[in-house]
Amino acid sequence: MTPLEKGMIYELRIYDAMPGRRRALLSRFQNHTLQIWEKHGIRQAGFWTTLIGENESNRLTYLLAWDSMAERQERWGAFLADPEWIAIKAETEKDGQLVQNISNSLLAPTAFSSVK
Repeated sequence: MTPLEKGMIYELRIYDAMPGRRRALLSRFQNHTLQIWEKHGIRQAGFWTTLIGENESNRLTYLLAWDSMAERQERWGAFLADPEWIAIKAETEKDGQLVQNISNSLLAPTAFSSVK
């Protein structure tokens, strides 16, 4: 079996906020998104803002931890379809969208990784 079929998977997600909107994006995660994720069993492995680097004033990076690709598909799909999430997203973007670009990668730990 490949790592995507079985075993721990980490999802690296990088959000580039619209200019001047990172604070609102952080607020949405802190005050709403994390609680909705908890309801769906989505586990975060950390959040970071960029101090030095590309798009440092508007970038948010985070990791999600999944037991399998099937878990990711089930839980992420349920989150995206959740009426509470849909309402919060609409409310927090009533003055314009918060994110201009999202990049994500699914990562499998190597045999020598300190994170398994």
